Amino acid sequence: MQPAISEKTGILLGGSGLIGGTLLYYFKTQAEGRLNVLAPNSKKLSLRDPDDIRRYFEKSKPAFIINCAIAAIDSDPQLAYEINYLGTVSLAKAAQELNIPYIHLSSAAVMPTGLDLTEEDRLDLRPELPNYTKAKLMAELSLEHLRRVRGLDYTTIRLGIVYGAHDHKIQGFQRLFFAIVDRSMPVLFTRPEALHSYSNARKLPYFIAHVLDNRPEFSGQTYNFVDKNPVSLGQLILTIKNYLELKTPREIYLPLPVAQFGLGIMTRLVRLITRLGIDARLPAELMFLKNFYETQTLSAAKLRHSSFSDPDPEATIFAALPELIEYYVTRWEHLNLIEPFNKEFFDPRRRAEEFLHTPDQLLREMHRESDLPFLKQCPLPGVAQGGESAQGRAD
Repeated sequence: MQPAISEKTGILLGGSGLIGGTLLYYFKTQAEGRLNVLAPNSKKLSLRDPDDIRRYFEKSKPAFIINCAIAAIDSDPQLAYEINYLGTVSLAKAAQELNIPYIHLSSAAVMPTGLDLTEEDRLDLRPELPNYTKAKLMAELSLEHLRRVRGLDYTTIRLGIVYGAHDHKIQGFQRLFFAIVDRSMPVLFTRPEALHSYSNARKLPYFIAHVLDNRPEFSGQTYNFVDKNPVSLGQLILTIKNYLELKTPREIYLPLPVAQFGLGIMTRLVRLITRLGIDARLPAELMFLKNFYETQTLSAAKLRHSSFSDPDPEATIFAALPELIEYYVTRWEHLNLIEPFNKEFFDPRRRAEEFLHTPDQLLREMHRESDLPFLKQCPLPGVAQGGESAQGRAD
């Protein structure tokens, strides 16, 4: 009989976001008895306060730290510095003194434009960089410094455009998706040849678990965690449009100078509205408008040549679109953020319609189903329905 594997408890920062929430789900359902995480919110642990971090980690003494917390991408310099940079460095120092691994989630924003960029491709640190980019870039540089002078055991994971369900915020890819669903994108704000790399949130927890279990290989390393094939932004937008049977956006590619001119007008209009006492702001993602028109693809060669086995190497954002559309459109309808879509598509059993119009019929149906097993309908961790491996399912 083999001895039981002791459970390791770590700390995860940023558990309320898409990445953090996906990681929490994985550790709760797929790594039970092996890895466990605590996810303190900002009231329990503020990354802006080094003393707060000291007190928390002196008390908890975790076995590892995962940091996927970020300030909003349009935060002012102070907030971007305190959370994205100072918080990262404070966590790294705590990890170094506790002699535990530190997993840092970074971004392709620290990289230049171009094709097949490797982990060594990185922007030069310049004052004029956006606050988000500057802070994330400085964080990577400081982690490397702490490795050289203090022996920090860290791994940096760079993500492209992240996609996945179960994110309650409208940001990143969800912002683009919302603009299509809300019919607020009349034309395409990109070029036909613009390509970008995408990161599958559902697969990331498997990589992080593997990285934690294989420190000698991954310690002090940076990895691009992206899907194998890049994606045309224009093609992705048109695919979502066709899937939802919408008339917009039209297949007209708006030139960048025209888009920038329009953005300037909208910015001045928003400032005027704000002075009238009305809370208004443009989407934060528009600060990266130029990036919509430029190609940036990340090489996944280093990841493929590592000991990590991709649970779903052929996964693409196109394959995930039906699930993403059903989840987000249904959620945004419930919040009255968008006009209702075809309920037969998003609610095949028409339960919402029955609840609204024929509750007595719905009640009878639910009672008839009361004899069906409940818990046994949920596959055991690691086993999907039909006996197939559920590896790769993180949410």
